[in-house]
Amino acid sequence: MKLFDVNTIDARQYSELTKRPAINFESTLTIVKPIVEDVKAGGIQSVLRYAQKFDKFVGTNLFVTKEEFAAAEMLLEERVKTALRTAYENISKFHVLEIPKTISVDTMEGISCSREFRPIDNVGLYIPGGSAVLPSTVLMLGIPAQLAGCRRVVLSTPVKGNNIHPAVLYAAQLCGITEIIKAGGVQAIALMAYGDKDFKKVDKIFGPGNQYVTAAKLFVSIDASGCAIDMPAGPSEVLVIADDTANPRFIAADLLSQAEHGKDSQVILVTTSPVLASAVENELIGQLSLLPRKEIAEQALSNSFTLLTNTLDEAIEFSNAYAPEHLILHIQEPTGYTNDIINAGSVFLGAYSPESVGDYASGTNHSLPTYGYARSFGGVSVESFMKTVTFQSLTKAGLQNIASTVETLAEIEELAAHKNAVSIRLGK
Repeated sequence: MKLFDVNTIDARQYSELTKRPAINFESTLTIVKPIVEDVKAGGIQSVLRYAQKFDKFVGTNLFVTKEEFAAAEMLLEERVKTALRTAYENISKFHVLEIPKTISVDTMEGISCSREFRPIDNVGLYIPGGSAVLPSTVLMLGIPAQLAGCRRVVLSTPVKGNNIHPAVLYAAQLCGITEIIKAGGVQAIALMAYGDKDFKKVDKIFGPGNQYVTAAKLFVSIDASGCAIDMPAGPSEVLVIADDTANPRFIAADLLSQAEHGKDSQVILVTTSPVLASAVENELIGQLSLLPRKEIAEQALSNSFTLLTNTLDEAIEFSNAYAPEHLILHIQEPTGYTNDIINAGSVFLGAYSPESVGDYASGTNHSLPTYGYARSFGGVSVESFMKTVTFQSLTKAGLQNIASTVETLAEIEELAAHKNAVSIRLGK
């Protein structure tokens, strides 16, 4: 990885390091828009054509059958089912605590206000599958949807051949998901967003994806006939902050765990120790050579770098400017720095908290903001699958108590009908 030192770079170079490898969304949209428009017009038949072209799907039925669900459980080894059930239980234990509570208050005598939560009726879950099988993402999206009480949950994932991996189907069953589309990419996003005469559209789409999926999600989210999305999300990323007590083998393993996600992933080491930086670089070379996805990880490393800082405070400052999806504090007494972390999707504290645990089974969600969006977004939660409704109830005395306030403000804004709605009730 490239090596930078805060003492030898200027403000412009520092700022550039906080940015991600450029994605040309203008050119990406020129590819995405025609596919979206085609699916919007042609529905399932258009999706089938694109699935056959891009995903190498060979079937004629895009929807998973009951027989396929039943077969999935039979095909899986018991150790895999046990692992998925353990992950399901841990993720559920954490996320059930996220279920929001109703709030209620009397703001004045005779005026009662409350806020209640309602599940989003129809949600779509996008599960990437182009280069890796991701049942973990099924759990990360399916469990909060299940806890929120969404009435209909649709899952979409690309399929090469005709069969979805049984681990994905088993994870879906654990989450109570029975409606699954065998399609990925832009075409899947478009179908979920716009629907078809034989397929009801969803109200909100969740899930990560490549730049084309991300562009498609953004496109449908600004189309009045499309739907909402969870967040903008780009390639996966991790930033590790380490001091001279850190284990270089652990750090190299953490960096590679994200680098193997995709060629456009980015991994960063920020350290106060030049000796550690060199040791990590040597470990990366050794561990990389043993990885099945070596070529992918190698390309990601070419987009990545190490930054030397003078202090851990400087390292935290850079991390907050970068706003990583995943942040690992591989330092002595990491809990002493948690209050200083402002921008990060999910944080891992100490030498024995690898990011991969959060990816799979510790309990927190792995669907997180990337590409710097951790400055303004948090990760997916139960509340992401809900929306709020506020209520207010006034007695006649309550309306009298607030009447002059409302009437005065309506006069200032020159909205006479607003004032009349109060005045008429009070016989003025």
